[in-house]
Amino acid sequence: MAQTTPNHTQTVSGWAAHEPFGKITPYVFKRRENGDNDVTIEILYCGMCHTDLHYIRNDWGITMYPVVPGHEITGIITKVGRNVSKFKVGDRAGVGCLAATCLKCEYCKDGQENYCDQVQFSYNGIFWDGSITYGGYSKFLVADHRYVVRVPESVPMDSGAPLLCAGITVYCPMKDNNLLDSPVKRIGIVGLGGLGHVAVKFGKAFGHHVSVISTSPSKEKEAKERLGADDFIISTNAEQMQSKKRTLDFILDTVSAKHSLGPLLELLKVNGTLVIVGAPDKPVDLPSFPLIFGKRVVKGSMIGSIEETQEMMDVCGKHHITCDIEMVSTDQINEALDRLAKNDVKYRFVIDIAGKSSNL
Repeated sequence: MAQTTPNHTQTVSGWAAHEPFGKITPYVFKRRENGDNDVTIEILYCGMCHTDLHYIRNDWGITMYPVVPGHEITGIITKVGRNVSKFKVGDRAGVGCLAATCLKCEYCKDGQENYCDQVQFSYNGIFWDGSITYGGYSKFLVADHRYVVRVPESVPMDSGAPLLCAGITVYCPMKDNNLLDSPVKRIGIVGLGGLGHVAVKFGKAFGHHVSVISTSPSKEKEAKERLGADDFIISTNAEQMQSKKRTLDFILDTVSAKHSLGPLLELLKVNGTLVIVGAPDKPVDLPSFPLIFGKRVVKGSMIGSIEETQEMMDVCGKHHITCDIEMVSTDQINEALDRLAKNDVKYRFVIDIAGKSSNL
């Protein structure tokens, strides 16, 4: 979409990586002025996603340094453009992964703008004016209002921040597979991390029988007693896996490490569906026999549209669903990233950007 190039005259303090495997350091940069279609958001909290780590380290070979990460952003609107009617100054707002799309392709017109070929993300993307986008590891953000959602009053701004990525990532496949308002289904969640723990909460809120599938026996108590899972299946235990064959209607795979889908597919009933939302850096193993002999389906899913993200936030407000978080200050970002690389967090880090250190 054509847009008049705005003036990048606003100075903002943030935190950036300048080279692969370098440290995140304070970084002062420029943002555009608040345009007619924009809102300016004072950032209170920003979740830390594993994707941030990939970009910081240039694991995918596409990082444009300096990179200011962060796409799980919550804050308060301080300015609104003259074309903006759905937000006002003082509103609680959230920004996820999307910064811009073409607005005219079939996917944008059909409310699936997250699948637009020209999608640009909240950081390390190219905005309509040709500038590089910088994310939520910063004091404020200027965002087009069409890519902003409202944070319900019943959702805390800190533990609600990771919902903008982790929450929508697991919500959409459940919605797409008719799990929001269906009779009780038996569903499996593979992996109990930042995505998996939210998926368990959604599954229980929607009234389903939820099994956690994990390689870590030590997580069983947490899964059942804290998160409310109904069953726990150790995927490395052949006897357990055999006993659970053809028992599940749906499986959501959140694991980001290379693994075989064959044993998981065997857990599905005939016509069952497995959806992959984790992103292993190497191809997963997909044997054909479990597909053929069970008439099973394997699908992928990414984040949702803005409309779906708002819907998800409203559902979280209704059911009081938040992420389990560990708060870190801005001077603890590097320590948190090191721990994130080791999966040493239950279950998401959130940066206290504004130094509030409290639920709002």
